[in-house]
Amino acid sequence: MKYWVAFILALQCALSSYAGEATPLAEDPVVEQRMIAISEELRCLVCQNESLAGSRADLAKDLRRELRTLIKANKTDAEIMEYMVSRYGDFVRFRPPVKPVTWLLWFGPFLLLIGAVVMLVRLVRRNQRSDGPPALDPAQRAKAQSLLKDLELPS
Repeated sequence: MKYWVAFILALQCALSSYAGEATPLAEDPVVEQRMIAISEELRCLVCQNESLAGSRADLAKDLRRELRTLIKANKTDAEIMEYMVSRYGDFVRFRPPVKPVTWLLWFGPFLLLIGAVVMLVRLVRRNQRSDGPPALDPAQRAKAQSLLKDLELPS
């Protein structure tokens, strides 16, 4: 019994060592709300499918800290977004602007869908034009008839 108690205490001590440090509360709630609004529009460069606001990666934490300093420096949202794009490219935005560089990103899926529909229509039309199954020569026809007679059940 005392071995189990010792095991449970050791386990509890080991698990408490994995506890992370609590994040400090925001110094200024207005700055924090604005930082969250801006970081929702930005992509985490590590996770790539998660917003900067929701990511727990170390780089995301650094970028959020940088956003806070830019907000405290009285930069506008547009200036902050321009700064981030100039540093990391259009990829950092969840909704990159439509321009020649990003046309493939915006219109590529539609082009693939149109191409798939065209190929499907061509395939269906080609199959409709065929006259059905190929004709059998007399030897093949006789073999098929004999196989079918063998399969007939007595009534």
